[in-house]
Amino acid sequence: MNSFMKIYRKLFDSYGPQGWWPLLSVDGTNPTKTGAVQGYHPGDYTYPKDEQQQFEICVGAILTQNTSWTSVEKALINLNKSNALNLKGIKRLSDGKIRERIKVSGYYNQKAKYLKEFIKFYESLQGKVPSREALLEVKGIGPETADSMLLFAFKTKSFIVDSYTKRLFLKLGIIDKKMNYDEIQRFIEESIDDDLTVYQEYHALLVEHAKRFPKGEIDPIISQFKGTSSS
Repeated sequence: MNSFMKIYRKLFDSYGPQGWWPLLSVDGTNPTKTGAVQGYHPGDYTYPKDEQQQFEICVGAILTQNTSWTSVEKALINLNKSNALNLKGIKRLSDGKIRERIKVSGYYNQKAKYLKEFIKFYESLQGKVPSREALLEVKGIGPETADSMLLFAFKTKSFIVDSYTKRLFLKLGIIDKKMNYDEIQRFIEESIDDDLTVYQEYHALLVEHAKRFPKGEIDPIISQFKGTSSS
């Protein structure tokens, strides 16, 4: 077992299944008491179960840019109260109403524009799974947002390389600081099990770990892997 998978096993054994992506319609408690208050589904990988949940995840992926999930959850609740957490509902809202509903998530003028662009794109899919390349062509959707949508909304294996992931693996010395997003993603994907569950849990576990060690210190849980190779 290579270092990436050893780290995954260690994190999973320490924190358990995370139940990502949290959804408003799911009556599940938070397994870690960080992030959202509810909506998690640890050990149940059947979500999203319908198009509305899929759309909610995509909206959440856009709103979570540069903000905390607790703020995103409040914005999603606001949209839901207006019956706008679905394609038809949000299309009925004026630009001003969208901005008002998502204001709590920050950068609301910008994100409202991104949502409008994504709505047109999502409607054009007609139920199909988008390619990563197509998602990246949508204004406001960068690699991290695209991979979040693919992994959690469309159940497509696409590893998310967020700042937590890069920081941790750099400190452990198993990736190079010169590597860009796609290079890190490819390197990790070639090293971990080809399993959607592993992809989803790994990202969630790395986020949870970063919340517990916010300064990026090498903690007792994975200090044993510092300086090891990926092989």
